[in-house]
This record gives sequence, structure tokens and C-alpha cells, in this order.
Amino acid sequence: MSETPELSVIVHGPNVQDRLPALLDSLDAHPLAGVEVIVAAVGDWARETAERHAPAFTVLPLPEGAGDAAARAAGAARASGRWLHFVHAKDGLPPGAPRTVAEHAAGLPAAVDVLLFDHVRSTWRTSALPSPDGPRLARESGGGGGETGRALDDGAALLRVTPLLGNRAVRAGFWQAHERLLTTDDEPFAAYAALLLADRVACLAHPAYEDRRLRPQSLPPITPERRYALVERYETLLDLAAERPAAHAVLYDLMVRDCLRTFARTGMPDDVAREFFRRASLAARRHRPAGHRRPAGLEGVRRSLLEEDAYARYRALQAANRTRRRVRSAVRTGRHRAGTRLRALQYRRALAEPVDPHLAVFSAYWARGVACNPAAIAAELAVRAPSVHPVWVVTQAGAALLPPGTDHVVPGTRRYWEVLARAKYLVNNVNFPDAVVKRPGTVHLQTHHGTPLKRMGLDQMPYPAAARGLDFQALLERVDKWDYSVSANSHSTRMWQRAYPSHHISLDHGYPRNDVYYTAGAGEVRAIRERLGVPPGHRAILYAPTHRDYEAGWTPRLDLAALAGHLGEETILLVRAHYFYEVCGSAASPLTGLRRTGRVIDVSSYDPVEELCLAADALVTDYSSIMFDYANLDRPIVIHADDWETYRTTRGVYFDLMAEAPGPVARDQAELTEILTTDAWRDERAAKARAAFRRRFCEYDDGRAAERVVRRVFLGEDERTLPPVLPLEERTPAPSPEEANAS
Repeated sequence: MSETPELSVIVHGPNVQDRLPALLDSLDAHPLAGVEVIVAAVGDWARETAERHAPAFTVLPLPEGAGDAAARAAGAARASGRWLHFVHAKDGLPPGAPRTVAEHAAGLPAAVDVLLFDHVRSTWRTSALPSPDGPRLARESGGGGGETGRALDDGAALLRVTPLLGNRAVRAGFWQAHERLLTTDDEPFAAYAALLLADRVACLAHPAYEDRRLRPQSLPPITPERRYALVERYETLLDLAAERPAAHAVLYDLMVRDCLRTFARTGMPDDVAREFFRRASLAARRHRPAGHRRPAGLEGVRRSLLEEDAYARYRALQAANRTRRRVRSAVRTGRHRAGTRLRALQYRRALAEPVDPHLAVFSAYWARGVACNPAAIAAELAVRAPSVHPVWVVTQAGAALLPPGTDHVVPGTRRYWEVLARAKYLVNNVNFPDAVVKRPGTVHLQTHHGTPLKRMGLDQMPYPAAARGLDFQALLERVDKWDYSVSANSHSTRMWQRAYPSHHISLDHGYPRNDVYYTAGAGEVRAIRERLGVPPGHRAILYAPTHRDYEAGWTPRLDLAALAGHLGEETILLVRAHYFYEVCGSAASPLTGLRRTGRVIDVSSYDPVEELCLAADALVTDYSSIMFDYANLDRPIVIHADDWETYRTTRGVYFDLMAEAPGPVARDQAELTEILTTDAWRDERAAKARAAFRRRFCEYDDGRAAERVVRRVFLGEDERTLPPVLPLEERTPAPSPEEANAS
């Protein structure tokens, strides 16, 4: 790199929904002479991500919550390039973009302060769509606008280019001269102001930025002050352009357009909407250019009503338009209404009743029974808030297996719809059906059912074998109903943010189902082993493989009889098939023909699975999330990964399990046998790997997760009053079978 880089790429902000790694990987893969990269990393997640690229990049750690303006300012202060390109951490850069910008900027005359270029747009469902700016930039870059630039007075239409700081580079000296005005969290203001303050602006009709748009539902709610700030932004800009008629006219047009769009698209409370309309009306009258003519048609009517501050008439116009749209769509929605007639009769009627603050609906694993995190929360709720009545959603087949006295409803029945409509609390480890309405005042608690190794949610989109035709839009509509999402570790919190981008609160309290791994005593461990038929002094190995999306049914991956034979008479194999095989109606089983041979016991239908973990001296699994839960016990874990490459390719994963395994890894049965017949399953190397795994994935589990969740969600306590998570070294897991037998 030369002593003075031509371009400083300043990546800034938090690692929103895990967008930052792709951006930094693309920059790191193609280092360029004359281009430096500075990362103003906001928060630990961004810092950890950026530091993986040091020393190639300069990393500036900033505290959690630092705003975009502060991050840009920190990056600019460290930059040494002649030109600055601000790239938000959520966004991206097309291949070759830094080179293109640097080379074009290097040839510009000193009078040019800003280089505008095209960009592409991406959302959760689309990638790299062209922006509307390309044709305008192509026109403006002709006639010298691309090589020598032009004054804004001669090219005021450039103000219509999308107001992003990412689609423009600014000369470093220009930024420093106007830093006080340009350093603001209001990015559109800074983007417009840069053009207004520049001596000359050059254009490049080439996409050199990717605007990765976040789902609006994943962003914090817009406060009234932020809505009013839109009007204030344009008033400040219009004052700045007061002596520049061409720029003033364009900005006025943009202000009125954006105010009307904001008013039309956002569901503001009436008092906020009325005040916003009043302020926008004042600004429209105050700054209207002399001789300004409104457009013809309906748009002209809207603008006229705004200038007149005719709030009631504008609302009437909106209502009339909505009525026309409803009439046009009536035929299209007729079939849908017929398909939901049952819900309309049984559910809508119940929705008219008041919400019952003492009613909670629980469900787990698509109504299989009382299990997992919902079960642990319900048990804690009975102790701490007995006035809240729990009702479980359970299939007809599962109802016979419920604990005595469990109040339950069967999906599709009349009472099922009634309790779903009236309950204040809805708790599930998957999602409730699409038909369930999120009523005001209700609380939807998503507990999940495992730490994610495999890709989940939107991250399944590139993996059709995993997605299997999943309607991702419908998935997001279900996710948008969540108020809370329970997490066992920061890895899960971060992956849920990217897989389920919506505005819900992460409860970093631990998995309630894992509390038992710290609260169970020696007597409970002995009793469970006795129920399972494991003699005292015998080694019990729990084998719990996961399912494969790329396989239609169960494919045996181990010869269990042969494995049991090699392990000897004092080892018992507890074998648990994944519940999907039962749910999907597969007749296959890991123990077909081997139901019980003394040393091989089928525990596929044994519940709860937490008891199997407490009974086991060691766990053998492949890619199942049970490994993360079992790690809380600090007992040996062995990974059997005979098809890792296929699984990783077809299912997608969040990290390389082969590099971060919780213990020894076997790639075939011979290696697994060797590990289990020697001390390799529990030696010092295995313990070291397990310790690292526990530090990362047992972060919030300490035996009091259910208490924290119940106190926060059901009792409404402030997070600061909840018991803090104990440090890992201060936690005491349940006794091992060997310790239980000795006590």
C-alpha cells in the first residue's frame, strides 16, 4: 500500500443480523493497493467479527449502542486516504467496487468534493436488484459530469439520487471542513447536505454499493419524535438551499413526497398523525417556491389538502381509496374466506371476548405433549404465579400420555380456538398456526428447542433440501407475532436475529429445560437409571442422532449390535431416534430387530429426554442440538460424523463442528469403537475440547432459567431485578452416575 491511500473504506456500525462477515470477507479476499479498510466496530459481535481480519484491517472497537454518526466520525479520524467511502456494516460492496471508486476518484480534479455512484438493492427475498438511479447517473456523467464534475446548481436533479452515504465518496479534506454538519445519525440528511455543500459533484454510472435493506418489522418502533424529525430534516435542508432556486425546488418536491408517503404508509396513532400532518402542512406552506405548480391528478389533490392542513378531508380521501381497493379484491379473497369459514365461526367470535389475563396456552413440538422449555416454564409458573391457568395444546394421540390433571385442548376443536383467542400468554417452542391472531395486550413467548448448528429460518433459503417448499413470507408473519425469544447463549441470540429478523426481545436467560442439569440430585440420577434398567456400575452411553433432510427416512449409520459387542457387557447403549421419524410416519427405527437385547435399549419414546441425559455417562451424537444441552452436565461427548460434508452442504451450518467439537470426532464406526474402547472418550484432550465448547454454548444455563423467564414475562419484573447468570466456574452440574452411585 502507498504511503497515502487513495481511498479509505470505513465500515461502521454493529453486526446487524450477522451481515458484517460477508462484507469483510469480500474485502479481505481482494486486498488492493491504494485502498485501506477501517472497521469502526460497534459492540462485541462486530468487534469479534472484525478482529478475525486483523491486521489486514484497522479495527476500532466502539461500545454497544454507539450511533452511526459516532462510528463514522471515529473511522474518519483514523483514515489516511484522500477519499472516504462510508459503508454500513449491514450493507455490501459488489465485486471490484473499491478498485472502481479509487481509480475513478484518482482522476478527478481537486474541485470535485463528492463522487456519486450507482448501487444495487437487496432484501431478505431479493438480491442485487438495480436501483432507480442508474439512468439519471448515466445522463449526468455525460458532458463532463463524470470526469470534471459539475456544480449542483447545474445538476440539481442529482438530489433525486437515493440519499445514502454509501453511494457517494467524499474527499477527506471536504469531510473535515464540514464534519460538524455532516456528523449526524440522520443519514439522508448527511447525504443531501454533502451535495449542497460540495463545490462540484462527479458521477459514476456504475454500481459500487449494495444497500441491504432490513425488514421494517425487525427495526425498533418509530417514535413520534423520529416521525417529526423528517419534517425538521427537510426544513433545515431547505434553509441551507434558500439561495439556490433549482436545488430548493427539488428538495421541496422531495419533502412533500416523503411526508405524504410517511403519512400514508405508517400506522400512526391519531394524535401523532394529526401533529405530523400539521407540521408537514406548515413546512409545505412556508417553503413553497414562488410559481410552484402542483402535479395533476390525485397526487395534486393530496398535495393541495396537505398545504391546506385539511387533515379530516385527507383521511376521508384515504378511506375512499381503501374502500375501492377492498371492492376490487373481494373476488380474489372469496376462496380464502371459504377456506377459513370454520375459524370465522369459532375463533372470530371468541376474539370479540376480553383477553383473560389469567390464561396461558402452552404447546411443544407441534402439540406432541408436555415437554421441553414450555414444560419447564409451566412448572415454574405453577409455583410463582398459580393464578395463571395453563392449558396445553396436545394431539388426540398424545392426550392419553399427559400427566394426570393436565388441562388440555385438541387442535381444531371449539375450545382450542376459544383458549387461543382469549389467552393473554401463548408459549411454544415452534410456532402456532398462521390463523392465530396476535391480539393487543397478549404476549407470545417463543422458547425454541435447541441451539442452532444447522441453518434455520431465512438462512434455509439457499438450501432447498432443508426448506422443502417452506413459505418464508408466511414464516416471517408468524415470527412477527413474537414478543420474546428465549436464548441459551449469545451464539443463539445472534443466529436468531439473522434467521428470524423481526422486532422481538431476546431473553438471554438460558433454556428452562436445562435447569434440571443443575438441580437434579444423586437420588434422581439413580432412580432414572433404575427405571431404564441400567445396573449400578455399568456405563450408559446415550446415542441420539438427528434426522437428515436429504433422506426420506431413517438410514442406519451404525451397526448397533456390533458396537455393543465391542463395548463389552458393562456398557449399555441407550438409543434414541429423532422424533421426526415417528411424526413423519416412518416405519424404520434405529433398533428394527433389536428392540431390547439387554445391552441395547430403545428409548426413542421415553420422555423427558432430559432424564436420559442425566442417566448417561456419555453422549454419542452427530449434529443434534442435544449436544449443547448435554454439555451442561460436563460429561464426555463423542461426535459421530460419517456424513459431515453432505450434511453441511445440503442443510447448511452456522459453524464448523469438526473444528469446534465438544469432544473426539469419529468419521466411521471403526473410529467410534476405538474411541469408546480406550480412554479417548474422556481423556485430557476430550476434557479440554468440552471445556471450550461449554464456555461458548452453556453461557446462560445455570439452573435458574425458568425463574428468570417467568419473573420477566409473567410477573413483569425488570431485567435488572432478575438473578444474574452464574459464571461457569461457579456452577455445579448434577452428579454423574458414578458420583451418584458413590453417594
